[in-house]
Amino acid sequence: MRILVVYCHPCDESFSAAIRDTAVTAMATAGHNIRLTDLYAQGFNPVMEADERRGYHTAGDNERPIADHLDDIRWAEGLVFIYPTWWYGLPAMLKGWLDRVWVPHSTFTMPVDGQPIKPLMTNIRKISVVTTCGAPFWWSVFVGQPGRRTLLTGIRALCHPRCRTQWMAHYLMDSSTQVSRERFLAKVKTRFSRL
Repeated sequence: MRILVVYCHPCDESFSAAIRDTAVTAMATAGHNIRLTDLYAQGFNPVMEADERRGYHTAGDNERPIADHLDDIRWAEGLVFIYPTWWYGLPAMLKGWLDRVWVPHSTFTMPVDGQPIKPLMTNIRKISVVTTCGAPFWWSVFVGQPGRRTLLTGIRALCHPRCRTQWMAHYLMDSSTQVSRERFLAKVKTRFSRL
């Protein structure tokens, strides 16, 4: 399977980096073809400027600023998002990537005559998310898990109708231990070996 890993964390020494390395190694060992988009390392600009917004609905023009990223998601059969949950949702860098890259006419059709948008990323049949959360599971659910909803409901709606999803979260990250982190990495390795 062709898998695009979208990784978002500013620190090389982070636990998120360990998750990334574990997942990528497991998938590569299982024979998957991997592309890695490291948003911070690549210096991705998450800010949509005024001119880009003005051209957002113009087919073709809206692809120019993010053509390489759009090529990656068109290539992919699976998406893997690895990031820390901050303030219950996606880091601004990752949210900006979604805002700028998932453009109309390329990833979805615009509504016409009262019809809903239609997905154009039907090449994507699997979305996996691995994140860390400072909050406990119950509190994350209470606040609505906005990151999970954005990726596994919103982005999934633009993919293949039978797109499968997977969610993994290390809750209580702020009070995690070496044992809890090692246990979580072992789960990541197992799940991504079987992706």
